[in-house]
Amino acid sequence: MTVYFIGAGPGAADLITVRGARTLASCRVCLYAGSLVPRELLDNCPQDARLVDTAHLTLDAITEELVRAHAEGHDVARLHSGDPSVFSAVAEQMRRLDAAGVPYEVVPGVPAFAAAAAALKRELTVPTVGQTVILTRVAQQATPMPEGEDLATLGRSGALLVLHLAARYVDRVVDELLPHYGADCPAAVVAMASRPDELLLRGTLDDIAGQVKEAGIVRTAVIMVGRTLAAEQFRDSHLYSAERERHSC
Repeated sequence: MTVYFIGAGPGAADLITVRGARTLASCRVCLYAGSLVPRELLDNCPQDARLVDTAHLTLDAITEELVRAHAEGHDVARLHSGDPSVFSAVAEQMRRLDAAGVPYEVVPGVPAFAAAAAALKRELTVPTVGQTVILTRVAQQATPMPEGEDLATLGRSGALLVLHLAARYVDRVVDELLPHYGADCPAAVVAMASRPDELLLRGTLDDIAGQVKEAGIVRTAVIMVGRTLAAEQFRDSHLYSAERERHSC
């Protein structure tokens, strides 16, 4: 039997992939993060499926549930918000399953930053303005950032920064990025991306922290900082240019 790590998407129940929904419908056991995954997604599970909310479980307890289901001959859906490839805490679960000899697969999902960009109606990579996107977060008490990955260092690149898990530290974000991006640099915050209570804030590094505090945003938000967020005067990409050589198939 197999454990399937499924990206549930950023929040809207219909943003799970077709593969994710089909896999969920075939699993007799489902472990999900109740604080983040929409309950509507569980409607895809078989009627007699065992549903386990992992919001208050430790890593050991989660591993025990996965190993037990495997021993009982059941496929397991392990639902994670967003996409499992970033900030999902999937790596340590896969390491535990490797040690236990339990097979697993990963089903990708729509990441939060993609939903945030869609809400802002922005392409994050714009010709001649910015072609690099950095996904990161800020250091917290529990998990420090690796050496060389602090905001001051990353900010020297001038690339578009996308910060997860950082809304409550917005003052620190602004302070560390101001010397590299300038007070007039476009910034945006998207909270609850794709959900009914989605909230969009647009501004600059000069005023975005005040907007975040006024709105009371402290979690489930993405902060974006970079020039591409407000780019209007830029060259068309070469992809659809009339000058591009095209070969008939």
